[in-house]
Amino acid sequence: MDILIVDDEPAIADTLAYALTAEGYATDRCGLGQEAVARVAAKAYALVILDVGLPDINGFEVCRQLRRNSDVPVIFLTARAEEVDRIVGLELGADDYVAKPFSPRELASRVRAILRRAGNQRNGDTTPAPASIPAKSARFQIDREGCRIACRGQWLNLTRYEYLLLACLLEHPGRVYSRAALMRQVWQDAEETEERTVDTHIKTLRGKLRALLPDHDPIVTHRGLGYSAVL
Repeated sequence: MDILIVDDEPAIADTLAYALTAEGYATDRCGLGQEAVARVAAKAYALVILDVGLPDINGFEVCRQLRRNSDVPVIFLTARAEEVDRIVGLELGADDYVAKPFSPRELASRVRAILRRAGNQRNGDTTPAPASIPAKSARFQIDREGCRIACRGQWLNLTRYEYLLLACLLEHPGRVYSRAALMRQVWQDAEETEERTVDTHIKTLRGKLRALLPDHDPIVTHRGLGYSAVL
């Protein structure tokens, strides 16, 4: 699998390339946003690690341009860890967000998890695997081993946290989860993430579900309380 590293700091790019090569991945590198857009258009990369602070255009704009024609998984890499940056990145369709300084081993682990899920979505057949949600639900099936969810027989293209959030709600339909409870369930490895990111992910989930369920919103907002799922 080929991974594109987009970072204008050679020391960071070298560290990433070394860590990923040790995991068996092939890597390409560039330091400009527009070059990254051109490279993704010309080559089928498995994943892009994208620095937010690039010399020509920022990583958010790069991701916005990539999403016009590509669903390639994106991990943002940035020295800016403010909540607003994380929310903007996730709303643009990023699969993960890693703040500097970072552990190369942890980042490689996140890459493996994202690529495993993306591979399952591409290679899986159209028959969803069994799941532990009520049998009366004909709309959703959860494949825990593949970290994927099907809606009306079609696998949803979900980011890591979108999958975890939707799975949590679907496995206990009718149960109202507060934002704090969802943070504990879904964002266990992202302690600095703010509760507002729950609302952001609910918004993106609803957008993806609306394409398959135009007449039904399975996520219910309980003002002042939280969210629940209706099957």
